[in-house]
Amino acid sequence: MTTRRHFIAASAAAPLLAQVRSRSANDHIQIAIIGAGGMGTEDVHSSLANGSKLVAASDIYQGRLTRIHESFGKDIFITRDYREVLARPDIDAVIVATPDHWHQKIAIDAMNAGKDVYLEKPMVQQIGDGKALIETEKKTGRIIQIGSQRVSSIVYKKAQELIQAGAIGAPNMIEAWWDRNDAIGAWEYSIPPDATPENIDWDRFLGRAPKVPFEPQRLFRWRCYRDYGTGVAGDLFVHLFSGMHFVTGAIGPTRVYATGGLRFWKDGRDVPDVLLGLYDYPETPHHPAFNLALRVNFVDGGSENSGFRFIGSEGILTIGNGVTVAKTPRETEPGYTIDTFPKAVQEDFLKKYFEQYPRSTPNADAMRPQTEEKFLAPHGYSDHHDHHHNFLEAVRTRKPVVENSTFGFRAAGPALLSNVSYFEKRICTWDPETMTAA
Repeated sequence: MTTRRHFIAASAAAPLLAQVRSRSANDHIQIAIIGAGGMGTEDVHSSLANGSKLVAASDIYQGRLTRIHESFGKDIFITRDYREVLARPDIDAVIVATPDHWHQKIAIDAMNAGKDVYLEKPMVQQIGDGKALIETEKKTGRIIQIGSQRVSSIVYKKAQELIQAGAIGAPNMIEAWWDRNDAIGAWEYSIPPDATPENIDWDRFLGRAPKVPFEPQRLFRWRCYRDYGTGVAGDLFVHLFSGMHFVTGAIGPTRVYATGGLRFWKDGRDVPDVLLGLYDYPETPHHPAFNLALRVNFVDGGSENSGFRFIGSEGILTIGNGVTVAKTPRETEPGYTIDTFPKAVQEDFLKKYFEQYPRSTPNADAMRPQTEEKFLAPHGYSDHHDHHHNFLEAVRTRKPVVENSTFGFRAAGPALLSNVSYFEKRICTWDPETMTAA
């Protein structure tokens, strides 16, 4: 039963909107998009809503560049070669939303070219990619933010505050899931009829991946292939890691084990459509030891849903449509199991037990209360909008973001190790401090 219902004040979002409206035209951050697919285009819309200006776009499929002109204006500079974008002095920041295997290379090139970077998750495709990107951020002093928007969410911020305040006691186990049951959710994206070698720079798409003949499905459904993507772990586990790390202050597990399989979407993909992971988080000065269980299921028979359960010593905090804290008071008596004792021993046990815990007559006042509190975000709230707002404010002020390359790698590292564990059928170890695998 809900005893109190709280709404995270809608006014929390109002200052952001006011700032966007009050900025002068001269205050626009000039951005470019590199990788103008579905996520990249959504990123552009969120960025523009926060006061940026799109001046350039790069994609290896000509049709997407045509669509950029249709959607954002004919004056946008377009190219298939992202290096032409980075060479432009009028660009302050770039959004990198390419397939995963290009993330590290383009982000490093962009920072070395003096651009700030909004880099889609996962930060890197391979664990060996992470350190060089972190070093480049430090060397260049550029702003980089990884695109897992939960760290900018007022919902996750509320969960963080509640856990820090002891709302559920000490978390000892955390569960998170993301279930989908349709083709688009399983990355069966549409392939355009004009996907021809003339309209696609196939060699540039392949990059460091193995050289294979032209096959549009591998481009437009790249998440289905290990050569270009990171499967369920890099697409969705990494969101769950970043959100949980933000809420708890944890920086990563020490052991990783994943299992699952390819059960339904047998469309040529070489990554699983069901993946489960178990993770051991050590005790630190900031939080007790706990275990994490993650699940992604693309063969789910119900509707798409995702969420978190933080299970603590004094209650359970759930993140779904807002934040819910549920508590059931513990019994004050330990109870007893004495049926197998000799009768005389039972009688002696009960005599002493009821001296310590006197019998009481049940009455209404003695009924234990169960409490539940709900905290809901304002209608229409978008953490994606806030994530881009935070990035652009960091570009303006040069203040650090929450989800820099170190935070991003501490989420990507265990996610990528989940793939290693699954494909190599072994338990993996991870040092969250040094961000190295063993």
